Amino acid sequence: MDLRKDLFEVVNFAIKRVLPEESVKNVIERECIDELDNLYLVAIGKAAWRMAKAAKEKLGSKIKGGVVITKYKHSLGEIEGLEIFEAGHPLPDENTLKATGKAVELVSSLGKEDKILFLVSGGGSALFELPMEGISLEDLKTVNELLLKSGADIVEMNTVRKHISKVKGGRFAQLAFPAYVYSLILSDVLGDRLDSIASGPAYPDETTYEDALRVIEKYALYEKMPPSVIEVLERGRRGEIPETPKELLNVKSVIIGSVSLACRYAVERAKELGYNTLFLTSTLSCEASEAGRFIAEILKEVKRSSNPIAPPCMIVLGGETVVHVKGNGKGGRAQELALSVAIAIRGENRIALISAGTDGTDGPTDAAGGLVDGESFNRMVSQGVNPEEALSNNDSYNALKASGDLVITGPTGTNVNDIIVGAVI
Repeated sequence: MDLRKDLFEVVNFAIKRVLPEESVKNVIERECIDELDNLYLVAIGKAAWRMAKAAKEKLGSKIKGGVVITKYKHSLGEIEGLEIFEAGHPLPDENTLKATGKAVELVSSLGKEDKILFLVSGGGSALFELPMEGISLEDLKTVNELLLKSGADIVEMNTVRKHISKVKGGRFAQLAFPAYVYSLILSDVLGDRLDSIASGPAYPDETTYEDALRVIEKYALYEKMPPSVIEVLERGRRGEIPETPKELLNVKSVIIGSVSLACRYAVERAKELGYNTLFLTSTLSCEASEAGRFIAEILKEVKRSSNPIAPPCMIVLGGETVVHVKGNGKGGRAQELALSVAIAIRGENRIALISAGTDGTDGPTDAAGGLVDGESFNRMVSQGVNPEEALSNNDSYNALKASGDLVITGPTGTNVNDIIVGAVI
């Protein structure tokens, strides 16, 4: 068995099986969307282009027009009849506002006889945005940067985002009314919470302005937030701005892919390669470096005692860890987890681990994650890198690059959180 080769094969197989193309086509047929007339398309997120392309191939001229909004370098060309925009991620930019404005303009002009195919994937929170009056693009960027670095989880971040936005938290579906919205969703949120995926633009929102302010206070961000943002949230709390909708009658939502499904495919492929398998969780959500240390201890225990599973084995996890950014290095949560494991398994033979974002981009880097083994630590040191210092400085990218352990896939076309697979032989 070749641990590194097999780990990459398992993760690559899982990612390919949750690519959106076939899922979109299957659901369109199953939900009889291909029988509808007066159909328009809006697609948002990192997988938006692939989802829109699949829908266009399935529905052809039934789609009367539409808007596609995806991350830079995630569009693969023109799609007949659709306007395609690339915009900023993880921070919104001018193209974000321009593209979202086009989508809002489209749906706001539709009537009761019209239908909207709304294709949603991870990254939609940054890529699909129009701020409330008085909040600037720079204010939005500041909010996102503060939340991303605070350690807040995705649900908490989206609670704030929804309440300073004209399109999040069900407000996009409100704008589309009376047109009916068929929302097909590629989930990147643990537990597949429809109100949190892309900040739930077409799903009722249970959170309030009070909840948003509570998140800001929890992470000591009150004094750091732009005054315009605090003003909007405070006005909302006082009832001067309408709450996000708590009920929507013009939407049907269907999950077409998730990390739990990707993990099951990873287990399937690992078994085919001759490994015993343990699917541990699809909701990993703690600090990335702490998760790495914990997983490393499990792998070392397996090597010592065959507990909780006997080698040769693969242990599969999915989820979305968080990083409290304290340094000024370069990296992402999947890479930070891998670096933490590399430190913890230093000198251990017969152990390896891969940690990768299913979208192919981990944080603001060109890497999907890292693939480390017992010699990774020494390879870093030989290249002049101190692994512990790199971890403290959140510089996992450069540490893994030095040891030849970066996983580079390029954009995959899907986005269903991260997959982590540890192996022992």
